This record gives sequence, C-alpha cells and structure tokens, in this order.
Amino acid sequence: MSFNLPKDKYIKIGNINTRYWEAGNRGSSVVLVHGLGGFCENWMHNIEPLAKEHRVYAFDLVGFGRTDKTPLVKDIYQLVQFISDFMDVKKIAKASLIGNSLGGGLVLLVALQFPQKVEKLVLVDNAGMGRDVIADFKICSVPFLGEMLIKPSLQGTENLWHKIVYDPALVTPELVKMCYGLGSLPGAMESLLSVLRSGINFFGQRTRLTKQLLKDLSKITAPTLIFWGRQDRIIPVKHATVAAAKLPNAKLIVFDQCGHMPMFEYPEGFNKDTLEFLAK
Repeated sequence: MSFNLPKDKYIKIGNINTRYWEAGNRGSSVVLVHGLGGFCENWMHNIEPLAKEHRVYAFDLVGFGRTDKTPLVKDIYQLVQFISDFMDVKKIAKASLIGNSLGGGLVLLVALQFPQKVEKLVLVDNAGMGRDVIADFKICSVPFLGEMLIKPSLQGTENLWHKIVYDPALVTPELVKMCYGLGSLPGAMESLLSVLRSGINFFGQRTRLTKQLLKDLSKITAPTLIFWGRQDRIIPVKHATVAAAKLPNAKLIVFDQCGHMPMFEYPEGFNKDTLEFLAK
C-alpha cells in the first residue's frame, strides 16, 4: 500500500520549531499522535485515507522526528500541553485524537485535562494501563546504561522494528533507512531517553502516572475506539481489556498476528474501522 504523503510544514509552538502534516479539506478535525521514538511517518498508511472524510493533522512531538529536540522533556505533562498548544496554534477548537503507544496515553491525558477539545478518541496499543512494558525500555531507563545501549545504527533500528511488528516482511530496507535517518538526527537519542525516563523506570511504566490515569479513566465520556495487536511485544494485549473495562464509552478491536502498530501493520482494516467510528 502506497500513498502520496503530505509535504512537511513547520510552525512555532512557543519557541519550538514543529514539523507537521495536514491533509483533507472537509469534515471534522482529526489529530494523530505518535509514540515513543515516533514521527509523522508512523501514519504514512493512514493520513490520506482518513483525509478523504476529515481534516487530518499529524505532527512530530517535541524531541522527535524533525521537530526541535530541546527543551528536553522531563515530565509527560509537557507533551500533553504540547498537543493542546499545537491545536491552539492551528486553530483546532475540537478534534478526534488518535494516539499510538505513548501517544495513546497522551491523548487520554489530553481528554482529562482539556475535555472541551476532544470529540472522540482512538487508542492504538496505548500506554498507561499498567506497569508492563518491554524489558528493553526498562533497561534503557537506567542512567548511563541507556546511553550505552541506545546508539543509532541501521542494525539496531532493524532489530527494534522486528520487535514492534509481527510480520518480519514489513521491516524493509527502506523503512529501516528512513527510521534510522530520523532517529540519528542531532539530539534525538538524548531526547528519546529523557522522554522514556519520564514515563518508565526499571520496574516498568511509572506508577505515579498509571495509577492516576487508571483512577481517572471513568471520567472520560468521549466515545473511544481501542485497537490492539494480539502479539504486541511492547505492551501486552491484556492492557487492552483494562482500557475497555474502565472507559465508560469504549469499543475494543484486537488484530491477530499483529504487533504494536495495527495502523501500520493492518492499515486497510484500521482505516475502515476508524472511519466508521468517526462517522457515527
């Protein structure tokens, strides 16, 4: 599956030069939020199909992709505010928010902190539903050890993607080269570790975040669609049932033979289900 991708655009969010994509000229607004170490390209198979019915925005969070790498994020709530500020700068009063992994946890926090800005939520293997997370992230949260282990390389990028997705055929040389290029930009690794450590420690996802989020999920009334990959190695599928049980207005879809990024691994099904959900 191949689509024409939007051209890179840049705006200032405060003093932060921020890369974003936009597509579509009708319908309601949809904002796409990537996960840890991600960027706009994570949505390469989704933005054009969604834009047939919606005004769609994707952007690189501060510290990732081609957005400025400083200031370093020391607290997850900096990213929550960044999403809200992006919407303000783009004059998006209200939108459906779609978030993968860390991005899924962030859009839940946006819904709690800025409920007036959220129409619907789509969560994709989202963070925040418990401590469990891949051991690699826990190890990299340890000072100095993370700096030694996270060094950009083509082989390291390929190895990570084999853990992210279920089907190894998806890990093409073109994908690896693109992700390595973005992940090896100046300051990228320092930023990655800073964000990782703000949400994860040696024991897993930080309880100060997960406990509060789980406690507050019942306050989120926005209609919510949850996607998960049954074979997710990053965050286990059991977290999907936690989210579905605690969110008062949620529907769960689990893709079999799928890892951490259903929107990338099964884009046709993801796009179809998402468009149907947004149209209701």
